[in-house]
Amino acid sequence: MRNWKRFLSAAVVTAMTVGMLAGCGSNGGSDSNNSGGSSNSSESTSDAGSGDAVIKIGGIGPTTGGAAIYGEAVKNGAELAVNEINADGGIGGVQIEFNFQDDENDAEKAVNAYNTLKDWGMQALLGTVTSAPCVAVGDVAQGDNMFLLTPSGTAVECVQYDNAFRVCFSDPMQGLESAKYIGENKLASKVAVIYDSSDVYSTGIYQAFAAEAKNQGLELVATEAFTAESKTDFSVQLQKAKDAGAELVFLPFYYSEAALVLQQAAGINYEPIFFGCDGMDGILGVDGFDADMAQDLMFLSPFTPTSEEEAIKTFVTDFKEAYGGTPNQFAADAYDGIYAIKAAMEKAGVTADMSPADICDAMKTAMTEITIDGVTAKSLTWEASGEPSKEPMVVKIADGDYAVVE
Repeated sequence: MRNWKRFLSAAVVTAMTVGMLAGCGSNGGSDSNNSGGSSNSSESTSDAGSGDAVIKIGGIGPTTGGAAIYGEAVKNGAELAVNEINADGGIGGVQIEFNFQDDENDAEKAVNAYNTLKDWGMQALLGTVTSAPCVAVGDVAQGDNMFLLTPSGTAVECVQYDNAFRVCFSDPMQGLESAKYIGENKLASKVAVIYDSSDVYSTGIYQAFAAEAKNQGLELVATEAFTAESKTDFSVQLQKAKDAGAELVFLPFYYSEAALVLQQAAGINYEPIFFGCDGMDGILGVDGFDADMAQDLMFLSPFTPTSEEEAIKTFVTDFKEAYGGTPNQFAADAYDGIYAIKAAMEKAGVTADMSPADICDAMKTAMTEITIDGVTAKSLTWEASGEPSKEPMVVKIADGDYAVVE
């Protein structure tokens, strides 16, 4: 990792996950986190246009249910990239056909979606969006030797096999870098953590954060858990953090629960620094949420739509025109993911008549040989482990909008 201060000073110019659930997810205005999309249908297909030969890329993620904002964002970001690539001649002169299936953030349904796409003739997969479904699908995809690139699955296990890669940061990376940033910038000395012990995304980030906190001289004065069955009342956890004198509360989970935490903290007049992970991306779009309560909330992110970088400005403009909302980091990860698949397929000499297994074998090597200038990072590369090489940034909410911390 490059020095944080040096990176962040350039982040606005160079502007990546978001959650959960993200494992599991930045915009302004009442609809700024609306990832767009005209429907929450279970299937979305981008036609490749005329011609017999096509390369079939599948996508899986939640377009209905509580995590739909993430799946819709990924679907739309991917479709935007597919449409651009097809208009520019496709992959090696061959058009892309893209088919996105809803998994409702459910592992079993994600595997069913995978099998539907396999029957359709999928040759490579962008997905899944959230971690638990991604791990489940990854087990099946590995057996089939199907190439898998998850835009936003952050659990370590999402890329445990050699056919799997990711665009986003892993859970440990988010936890480690969050603790480093808090310590190196002396944001607080006494820290509390509230995390979802029933969720692999939240737990993974917490564990890495706690380990690095010791190296940074941070005192964890309160570590409080909740589960999927108890994620509406955080009064006990917040009161313990307040009584322990926590100056900063780390929240490694999704924006929907984070919105409740901020509301309930205001109710007990508790105003620490709140610091989250990429799952915070979307909090300003929560129905009925007072954006003032998120003032000064900070979180790690790979992407901000307010960047002045020309490529990001173009992406945001095109996304708004196509879907009527500002893209979040999940849309950006998916957009970069499709372009990465294109680059790797062209590097590997993939043709439409190749089997998924042959394509996968070729792309395992090609992914480690490509470099793309994306909207989540410049000079984005991948290791054989499936992990991307790029730098995170810190985003801070101010006056109802997102801004990169300089």
